[in-house]
Amino acid sequence: MPKKSVAVGLSGGVDSSVAALILKREGYDVVGLFMRNWKEESPDGVCTAEEDYEFVRRVAAKLDIPYYTIDFSKEYAERVFSHFVEEYSKGRTPNPDVLCNSEIKFGPFRDFARGVGAEYVATGHYAGVERVSGKTYLIRAADENKDQTYFLNQLSGEQLSNVIFPLCPYQKSEVRRIAAEAGLASAEKKDSTGICFIGERDFRKFLAQYLPMKKGEIRDLDGRVLGEHDGVFFYTIGQRKGFGLGGVKGAKNDAPYYVISKDVRRNILYVNQGECPELYASGLETENFNFITDGITDGERVEVRTRHREPLRPAAAYRTPEGVKVIFDSPVRAVTPGQYAVLYKGRVCIGGGVIKKALPV
Repeated sequence: MPKKSVAVGLSGGVDSSVAALILKREGYDVVGLFMRNWKEESPDGVCTAEEDYEFVRRVAAKLDIPYYTIDFSKEYAERVFSHFVEEYSKGRTPNPDVLCNSEIKFGPFRDFARGVGAEYVATGHYAGVERVSGKTYLIRAADENKDQTYFLNQLSGEQLSNVIFPLCPYQKSEVRRIAAEAGLASAEKKDSTGICFIGERDFRKFLAQYLPMKKGEIRDLDGRVLGEHDGVFFYTIGQRKGFGLGGVKGAKNDAPYYVISKDVRRNILYVNQGECPELYASGLETENFNFITDGITDGERVEVRTRHREPLRPAAAYRTPEGVKVIFDSPVRAVTPGQYAVLYKGRVCIGGGVIKKALPV
């Protein structure tokens, strides 16, 4: 029988490298695809993707697989980055990695894979798929600390229908070991962190290129002016550093200040010293909720994650005209508009939606 063909998204990191290795060992006809999503040079004139590309080249040579480089920078700018800037302009904190998966990796990327004859698409995500009675479900990975289903919450069952996630049963430590034993160049490569188009640069300096920043007042919850911020877009709910409020006159103690809310129209940042009820939410409302495969019934018991690597919180979920409302069993800290609330039922990821607002305690 002819071997099944699979296109693996190679990023240059250890996870995607091992995903390709596993599939090669399982007898698949593997081709690597390296995506360029952002066209820009670093201050010293070196393309920020060149290092990753060199690792892809070396891994592909070691595995003896062909590979393509594909440029999705135009699609990324239109579908992901423009949304990123728009959300920050509203005072929300977006997660571009979620849109990159739904709009690029499992959109144009998958189409390109089909164009080169691949029957399946694979990535190095820590996630899994299960196919039951003609339906495809997204499931959590064995390594709970690395599970990346949060970032895949906007996919559809159809988008996942021909996807393979080879790393689902593995712990990160096992992946590193497999890469080292196979002599892959990426075995000791540091994992990438943060947003791909910002990289190691100063976030404030980068964002200021796209949004008009101006200084404004920092106030406490009683309206007292405590200081001055550099631009309200820079801050996120629950943040406790970066606004220089040490030694505020009249402060009751030396407890740190936390961001409670932002008034974008008036350019005011509201903070409070120490923990307070306003920092917590009894629930949340989402918009544009995406159900991956199956929906929910009103009041259904679920678990919710409001940020990647946040603990799963037990809750009840209800359908609304705009999305889904979630009521937590216990208050949750720093629920942030613009981020995604992702719902789970056991090991199955139900889907997710953009947090529209946090509900007060």
